[in-house]
Amino acid sequence: MPSSPAHSHGPDPDAPPPSDEALSRRRRAVWLMLLLLVPVGLATVIGLLVMWPGDEPTRAQQVAAEYLPPGTTYPDGRVVSVETFACGNPEGPPADCARVVVEVLDGEGAGDYQQVELQSDVVASGVEEGDTLVLSRDPAADGGPSYQFFDYQRDVPIITLAVAFALVVGLVARWRGLASLVGLGFAFFVLLQFVLPGLLTYDSPALVSLIGSAAIMFVVLYLAHGFSARTTTALVGTLFGLSLVALLGSLSVATARLTGLTSEETATLNTFDPTLDFSGLVLAGIVVAGLGVLNDVTITQASAIWQLHEVDPSTTWKELYTRGMAVGRDHIASTVYTIVFAYAGAALPLLLLFELYDQPGWVVLTSSALAEEVIRTLVGAIALVLAVPVTTAAGAFFAKAADTEAGAATERRLTAMRARFAR
Repeated sequence: MPSSPAHSHGPDPDAPPPSDEALSRRRRAVWLMLLLLVPVGLATVIGLLVMWPGDEPTRAQQVAAEYLPPGTTYPDGRVVSVETFACGNPEGPPADCARVVVEVLDGEGAGDYQQVELQSDVVASGVEEGDTLVLSRDPAADGGPSYQFFDYQRDVPIITLAVAFALVVGLVARWRGLASLVGLGFAFFVLLQFVLPGLLTYDSPALVSLIGSAAIMFVVLYLAHGFSARTTTALVGTLFGLSLVALLGSLSVATARLTGLTSEETATLNTFDPTLDFSGLVLAGIVVAGLGVLNDVTITQASAIWQLHEVDPSTTWKELYTRGMAVGRDHIASTVYTIVFAYAGAALPLLLLFELYDQPGWVVLTSSALAEEVIRTLVGAIALVLAVPVTTAAGAFFAKAADTEAGAATERRLTAMRARFAR
């Protein structure tokens, strides 16, 4: 029995090229799968064209603009001097605030020196001469432009890490890794230009997120893994998983009566536009969160099935499915942990708050704030688990459906070899 790859995401670029017979089988399999994927792809393109947001600002954007003075900019400022002073509550722990003089580095006021007050939490994080801060500049303030502290300047660490990430991916994964970075850029483009504006525009966040997610997967999978039978198999499994996430998420959100108004961010959005479907936003978050994990699982299963099939084309559908699921079960076990711990890490501050509350554990677990994370985790995990056998079955079916002639030829060659050895 040939050994199966435990976690392979595509053919090894250093492996010998496949035979003409194997390439022929792959092409036939791709055509079979395109009969399924072309209608889905056309529906995705039509959905993007019909639902692509226009240039008109949404209600939430119009209201949010009223909270921000017109003409506000965000220049950088270099700290020239720091003067601390006590500002804590007399009844509480001591705290220090600071008055800093900054030199404006860019924008209309470049070269000016301004005094800015910093709150105690900013000073506690450390502010020294020579540091660069991000300021907010209100040109319409009484007495001339007004400057306030907005945030720390983080360009250097973020750009350094981004460049290091791109270099590591390129060196280790080569052209395939660089192609995945291009796909990641496309994914952010769809999220920023279609999904997010669409969530503020349309009454169906689930449909917007599903169309956007399908478009991302069509491009990202083929860019990262190439146009091949195994990639198309993975795409079939991924689209199934996304559809399942949307269906289960809709039922779970409605049944659990999740309002979506459980955080400071959603409360602010509700102030800007109370007509938004916040329960739908919970569902949209579940769909988008499932993209990466589904992609990882389905491409692994597709790669395992096609590699097993190429090693032994005479393997039956049942044997392919059984061996592929042996790989899939190991992957399910590890990926379920990944999902749960990822969501637990994101909700860690919330979990710490509940640790301080004197409430029964079940009441805490089913509270509106934590129930969102629990349901998001369970829906994503169910879709992940079910996507594995579906992808495995699809890969085995298309592989065997595509190589009827090749399998027969292989069987004839094996029979002839046995006859020669028998003589």
